[in-house]
Amino acid sequence: MEHTSKLIIGGLSTSFKGRRIVLCVTGSVAAVESPAIARLLMRHGAEVFVVMSGSAMKIVHPYLLEWATGNPVVTELTGRTEHITLAGKHGQRADLVLIAPSTANTIGKVANGIDDTPVTTTVSSAIGAGIPVVVGPAMHESMYDHPAVTSNIEKLRSMGVRVMEPRIEEAKAKIPSPEDVVEYIMAVLSPDDLSGRRLVVTAGPTRGWIDNVRFITNPSSGKMGIAVAREAAMRGADVTLVIGPTCEPVPGLVRDVRHVETPDEMLSEVMAALETPTDAFVSAAAVLDYVPATVEDRKIPSGGEIVLRLVQTKKIVEEVRAAHRD
Repeated sequence: MEHTSKLIIGGLSTSFKGRRIVLCVTGSVAAVESPAIARLLMRHGAEVFVVMSGSAMKIVHPYLLEWATGNPVVTELTGRTEHITLAGKHGQRADLVLIAPSTANTIGKVANGIDDTPVTTTVSSAIGAGIPVVVGPAMHESMYDHPAVTSNIEKLRSMGVRVMEPRIEEAKAKIPSPEDVVEYIMAVLSPDDLSGRRLVVTAGPTRGWIDNVRFITNPSSGKMGIAVAREAAMRGADVTLVIGPTCEPVPGLVRDVRHVETPDEMLSEVMAALETPTDAFVSAAAVLDYVPATVEDRKIPSGGEIVLRLVQTKKIVEEVRAAHRD
């Protein structure tokens, strides 16, 4: 009977269906995030196997990660050659190896071929076998800025290892959120069939201001445009996302995000974005068809009746077609 923890596999999506991902955990305090990363990978369809260094086990117990994944945790290499089973040259090997978190120590060892922990040995085997490897650095900012660490990161990249950019907060180089880590992995495992293409995408609602505090709008969430932008970026496209006011998180993979409020602002940003040669424009925003004819530069006093005269807005799609007939 399979471990009941695996019942969550595919609960959110089947993006990783049939994929086997090795999660390597090292001795950073960010190891407390590893169970959440494992669970989120599983919810998107992955089978997750964990390898831990000795230092990692002092922060997070292997039992927790065994519960999280439903698979035994590798804490030492034995006659079963766990590193080869998971990351060797054979048909049942993993599809990707992720080190999250990765200490400066582990980065240095992997960059220089030092294999003295289950993690470093598994990763070395993965690199030699041509398996995609992703590293999530986590350490104090002063360590991250050490010239030797910087050099080792560049050395890893020269080997084809992907190194995620950390979040620099509170004088620390923190591992990205579990959602951002999983999104990054999706991009690595997605087809790269949009590489070299550029897209401009709009998303979300717009506002038509009445006075300094009131506006008309619509209930668009922006989810459709965000999903298009995320998918295109995952598949290698250079994406500009022009987005109206929304509470939905913007994909970290989309580097050029332009926040707007009004239909005029959205049109202006779209036209500016299209000054750079673009392959496609995806208009997924819910742009207002009408806005107030005048905007009061104050808060209209409460009480009594307010009569609004609405004027039609320009159609962004038509403006784009007229200016960019290709």
